[in-house]
Amino acid sequence: MAVSQTTLLVIFILFSGTLVRSALGFGEALIAVPLLALLLPVEVAAPTAVLVSITIAFIIFAQEWRSVHYRSAGWLLLSTLFGIPAGLYLLKAFPEPVVKAILGIVIAGFALHSLRVSKRGEWKDDRFAWVFGWVAGLLGGAYGMNGPPLVIYGSYRGWTPERFRATLQAYFLPASLAGMGGYWAAGLWTAAVNHYYLISLPAVLAAIFLGRYLHRRLPVRRFFLLVHLGLLVTGCVLVLQAIRR
Repeated sequence: MAVSQTTLLVIFILFSGTLVRSALGFGEALIAVPLLALLLPVEVAAPTAVLVSITIAFIIFAQEWRSVHYRSAGWLLLSTLFGIPAGLYLLKAFPEPVVKAILGIVIAGFALHSLRVSKRGEWKDDRFAWVFGWVAGLLGGAYGMNGPPLVIYGSYRGWTPERFRATLQAYFLPASLAGMGGYWAAGLWTAAVNHYYLISLPAVLAAIFLGRYLHRRLPVRRFFLLVHLGLLVTGCVLVLQAIRR
């Protein structure tokens, strides 16, 4: 049976996003969700991306659970739950372009600062985890973008690339499962979502293991260079989205 051009593009997008997420620990939402939304209805694109996120997080967690900083992941996840209602309020109460512009400037500013400053003080405990987890919940509730605050927190904690990547997956796995539960409750987990997920699964699995291979061969400094470049791109994209509105 012939595969449509749309399906091939969906597979390629999910492969690319998964490769970035597997190598760096985050970033697939920035790639996959906006591009999928150009090809599919948002109510299909978003649940499909979340199913892929669950798959990535589960496989990486199963492989690298010993590297997870469980205390940090727990505090971040718990405080996220309290941030989500604030994010839903933010979505309704404030103009989206203004919030996205401020958020983009802050994220890009942090990334530029980190790229310029090669060494800074590291936090030795999780006393600030609740702040970053709450902000992650706020941004997740408003725009489905939990990642940047978690990446910034991991950067300040001075985690190794292995701990950084594994701990983020320990956070994303239950968070994505909860998100998928919400889509199911809303009737958005449909046959179309299953179709695009299953037909893309071989490419997603290949990208997970290829990303792991690349991750293990990245020198520490280059890994964090790519992490901060990813944050810089995220910030710039948010500012551009705000300007276009």
